[in-house]
Amino acid sequence: MRESPDTMRIAQIAPLHEAVPPKLYGGTERVVSFLTEELVALGHDVTVFASGDSETTAKLEPIWPRALRLDPAVRDAVAPHMLLLETVCRRAAEFDVLHFHLDYFPFSLFSRQNTPFVTTLHGRLDLPELQPVFEAFPDARVVSISDAQRRPLPQANYIRTVQHGLPRDLLTPRRRPGEQEYLAFLGRIAPEKGPDRAMRIARAAGIPLRMAAKVDRADREYFAQTIEPMLGGGGGGGGGVELIGEICDRRKPDFLSGARALLMPIDWPEPFGLVMIEAMACGTPVIAFNRGSVPEIIEHGVTGFIVEDEAGAIAAARRIDTISRDRVRQRFEERFTARRMAEDYLAVYRALGAEKRPALRVVSQR
Repeated sequence: MRESPDTMRIAQIAPLHEAVPPKLYGGTERVVSFLTEELVALGHDVTVFASGDSETTAKLEPIWPRALRLDPAVRDAVAPHMLLLETVCRRAAEFDVLHFHLDYFPFSLFSRQNTPFVTTLHGRLDLPELQPVFEAFPDARVVSISDAQRRPLPQANYIRTVQHGLPRDLLTPRRRPGEQEYLAFLGRIAPEKGPDRAMRIARAAGIPLRMAAKVDRADREYFAQTIEPMLGGGGGGGGGVELIGEICDRRKPDFLSGARALLMPIDWPEPFGLVMIEAMACGTPVIAFNRGSVPEIIEHGVTGFIVEDEAGAIAAARRIDTISRDRVRQRFEERFTARRMAEDYLAVYRALGAEKRPALRVVSQR
């Protein structure tokens, strides 16, 4: 029995690459977890379709025993996702809304059934092969995670931009002002994330750098050819740079709170950049290159500095103490909590429920 007329039956459909929440790195699955827990706290009936090692207060529908990244027996990651889509489709009538986090994968199958569905686009949209896909499904409703994310694909059927949020007390400031002795880099060791630039910035600013980052299989050559030589003494010497590997949420408050600033010298159109609001939750300002969503997240001179190049980042690092860490935390609470994110998504779900489902319209590409 439903608790009230306002209670919604919501399906959250997550990728299977990581658990919900992920054990270590995994932005999309982390957001799915934060959103799900807030929706449950608000009294909604939520089912999460995810890997079996996921943990949630919602109902869990396990599709694969464990996260695919942690299952060496899986060589074809598409197959479990096909099972995921079919499982959700067979149960679609049980829900008021289906919320996918699988990019364009649901478009074809779920455009042919009656339950309203929406897809949050978590990745980059500046790939030419995406253009004909979105043109073929002009009625598939999608959510962007920043306005900047939309620019390469303006024809998509956006219903709203919903920025990510974190549980209010997940990450909190842990150290007193004046204790910060290093700059931080958090994320992946990948060319577009700019770890080599972070190393040069920190060395030129005369501030130690600590890097909490993982190396994906696809980036091992970049790590070996570019990053390892810098760690070993190339590019200005290895002193002052510490690579500590992946860290979980439990270790992030100390790591981020202990930093003078988070360095985000990206060289790609970052759709959101969850690490920016993780730093803000700890009261840590962010020094970020002016790419993608950065100007929508960082308030220049308030929660950090937006710069154009390495020289600008070096100058910003040297004056980072002009930023109020208390104010950084305050702006996180005002803008980037998971409760705000959940309320934004509830508005999306209700708008979808109020719409009359259009007749199927799939545009031929021939």
